[in-house]
Amino acid sequence: MTIKGTKKQARKRHRQSLERRMRNRSVRSRVRRQMRLMRAAISDGDADKIKELLPTTFSVIDVGWRKGVLHRNTAARYKSRMARQAEAVISGKEA
Repeated sequence: MTIKGTKKQARKRHRQSLERRMRNRSVRSRVRRQMRLMRAAISDGDADKIKELLPTTFSVIDVGWRKGVLHRNTAARYKSRMARQAEAVISGKEA
């Protein structure tokens, strides 16, 4: 998409912003998808599935943070809540 009469720099910045937006969207949707899987396993009370998904979920959240899509504290909050909920299910099943 080019607009005639706009500065070359403005066209480039617009193009870059669209590329960045698509990159950020894919990372954000990946984080959300993984968290949705984790929440489903927690609500089902499937301890084995939780143990399998937890490291992957943490890794995906960390990638979102490293790529600048998530704020550091947001990523930490997500991980903390997931860990607490997962631990409650796992310890409940083992007890």
